[in-house]
Amino acid sequence: MRGTILAVLALLTLAACGGGDRGLRQLDNPGGGPDEFSILPSRPLEMPETLATLPQPTPGGANRTDPNPLGDGIAALGGNQNAGRAGGIPAADAGLIGAVNRYGTDPAIRDTLAAEDEAFRRRRGRLSAFGMGRVDRYFAAYAGMALDAYAEFIRFRNLGVQVPSAPPAN
Repeated sequence: MRGTILAVLALLTLAACGGGDRGLRQLDNPGGGPDEFSILPSRPLEMPETLATLPQPTPGGANRTDPNPLGDGIAALGGNQNAGRAGGIPAADAGLIGAVNRYGTDPAIRDTLAAEDEAFRRRRGRLSAFGMGRVDRYFAAYAGMALDAYAEFIRFRNLGVQVPSAPPAN
């Protein structure tokens, strides 16, 4: 009887160490197949009203059927689709860029933030110090940094900021 209980406990312990399915938290491509997010469909071919409106072909230039996700996103938000193309920052955004750059910029900010984030999650992980299991402690690590939407809603409303009505709290 004791042997059976020990065997069941050992089996349960071994099963608990399994990697499991990380679901949406697994952001890399685990298989050897194609990455479906790296494929962008091209735009449909269309015949212009007059052939005189066709741009001159330039080596290495853009094609009318090439996807332009940045420009499409800008157009979806009500902006000028050509603002996302090469040529710099539109003059209308000069004030915004000046305010953002007032303290300088770090060209390696993404790498710095990724390293700091990984170090923070490693410090906050309970079993990661021992290398046991693939436990995702993302939400537990950042629980103290979560924003309470209703508290902010009330704070902004008390400051006199016009805020849209919020759904009732659960």
